[in-house]
Amino acid sequence: MSGTENRKAETTQKRQRMQELVDLLNQAGRAYYQESREIMSNYEYDALYDELVQLEEELHVTLAGSPTIHVGYEVVSELPKERHESPMLSLDKTKDVEDLRAFAGEHDVVMSWKMDGLTIVLTYQNGELAKAVTRGNGEVGEVITGNARVFKNIPLRIPYEGELILRGEAVIGYRDFERINQEIPDADARYKNPRNLCSGSVRQRSSEITAKRNVQFYAFSLVRAEGVDFHNSRAFQLDWLKGQGFDVVEHYVVAPADIEAEVIKFSEKIAQNDFPSDGLVLIYDDIRYGESLGRTAKFPRDSYAFKWADETRETILRQIEWSPSRTGLINPVAIFDPVELEGTTVSRASVHNISIMEELKLGVGDRIEVYKANMIIPQIARNLTGSGVRDIPEACPVCQGRTEIRQDGSAKTLYCTNPECQAKQIKAYALFVSRDAMNMEGLSEATLEKFIARGFIRTYDDLFHLDRYKEEIQEMEGFGEKSYQNLMESVEKARATTLPRLLYSLGIPGIGVANARVICRETGVSPEEMPDLTEEDLSAVSGVGGVIAKAYVDYFGDEKHRKVYRELLGEVHVEQEASDEGERNLEGTTFVITGSVEHFANRSELKSLIESRGGKVTGSVTSKTSYLINNDAASTSSKNRKAKELGIPILTEEQFLQMLEQGDVRAL
Repeated sequence: MSGTENRKAETTQKRQRMQELVDLLNQAGRAYYQESREIMSNYEYDALYDELVQLEEELHVTLAGSPTIHVGYEVVSELPKERHESPMLSLDKTKDVEDLRAFAGEHDVVMSWKMDGLTIVLTYQNGELAKAVTRGNGEVGEVITGNARVFKNIPLRIPYEGELILRGEAVIGYRDFERINQEIPDADARYKNPRNLCSGSVRQRSSEITAKRNVQFYAFSLVRAEGVDFHNSRAFQLDWLKGQGFDVVEHYVVAPADIEAEVIKFSEKIAQNDFPSDGLVLIYDDIRYGESLGRTAKFPRDSYAFKWADETRETILRQIEWSPSRTGLINPVAIFDPVELEGTTVSRASVHNISIMEELKLGVGDRIEVYKANMIIPQIARNLTGSGVRDIPEACPVCQGRTEIRQDGSAKTLYCTNPECQAKQIKAYALFVSRDAMNMEGLSEATLEKFIARGFIRTYDDLFHLDRYKEEIQEMEGFGEKSYQNLMESVEKARATTLPRLLYSLGIPGIGVANARVICRETGVSPEEMPDLTEEDLSAVSGVGGVIAKAYVDYFGDEKHRKVYRELLGEVHVEQEASDEGERNLEGTTFVITGSVEHFANRSELKSLIESRGGKVTGSVTSKTSYLINNDAASTSSKNRKAKELGIPILTEEQFLQMLEQGDVRAL
């Protein structure tokens, strides 16, 4: 083959590679921006993106659909669409501080965090928030005004009464990210990172959901505010926005000679930040100079992004730990020799699924490179030896049930097929340790999930013997000697309980807090005799019908459940409940119940408790109503409004239970 033919073949290969890269990057972009999921790490995306840029520069060709000319997510939801007055361009970026110095030249720059959330454009008219639009694909965004009004810190009114347009980043902090994820029952439906959670929260079609997510907005750019003298300074603009009531991104005016030192200062803060950041932004403080530079097809020339140069460390993969979840999905976690990354010791990284393992060719003993995404989340950058995936478990590590590999969309995942697997019973364990049951503090659903996945908990009685795993628990993320000690004290305290608490903790269908108390009181049987109650015995109890009686008898008709109960009796000391001197202490008191309940199976169970104490429950608020029970005391519902008009106290369920314990509710 001649030299010319060789060059043609090489060019053809490079063009094919370009198309592969465009397809791969666009697929990753769609997953990340539209579907709030990840199919590759940021590290891998950046590497592929840089490879594409290099090929485009080398061949002087840019393919249609290339992510180097198309930015942001395409608008696909049902939210209203709106075209931006001028395109919102992405920023050119670098990982080299020298590039930042070259960009600055002889000009001062404003340096600030590059927050990893969702960019929002706000418009104010006559001092009021008039419109909020997402960045979208840079040209067309989604109108989310109703959602923006419930962000935690956006001012709805400001002193300035002209038309104000500004840009900022909507973010959800790491603490809220963890809290919200723990509240999602399905582990597989949890968000992978705060950015994805924020994107989903901001673009909800119900502002009620957005309001619960604690979204915060940080202004980073002023677009228009006529009639204000900003002294030709971007920093002055940001300070002016702060004076209008906005939280603005942390920023400093930096001289060219001080750029490296300031980058170091920012990098030292990131581990303490609650919000996600993937780098820094530099913009010329001199507004007129920056605007005079114009823009390229994709980038403005007055600003530049600096992405953290990921600190990587080589280490040895020692184990793939398979971590089951409540849906049966078994997630692979890489365990490697500890390394120091961004100031902390790291020895674990989630791999997410089998497809990613196969892509990395992960095998125990491989030499791998690890890093922290956004300097926070440990991930595997690449595999240096690539021995290949092997030893995918055929048995669940928790219950030893059979596993199977399934194709979930584009990813291969591992599942446990045993419906009785302990990992699938998280809700049952969460009920067992809840305050109205055994009251074991420090055992959230997330913690229970981790303990079960590691084999610490297989039955209820194992919860009383977590001291067997003292060292392992103290080494777990989020734990230490003090938190372990607090947990053990709570477990020991839980050994002293009452029969109604123990009965409720078993999770028998229909047996809530009130029913458990009534059954124990009216049958009068000993703890050892509880499993032998008949349907006839139970049907004679006030408030217990045939359905609940059958569920109770069916539960204890299973020898496995009887065995669990007997084992629990060996772990606890059942104390006599304090006699209820005020057994009928609600006589003459009328309640109305509205909204959802937390401590009872349903509102009917709460009604039964009130009636068993001599109280009365009605459906509407009148002058004869004594109390309205509503967990949302600030609600503007018709019942709440009526109660306020009539001066009737509104109690949360928690307040009602506290007052019930104190004695005479009518006296309060």
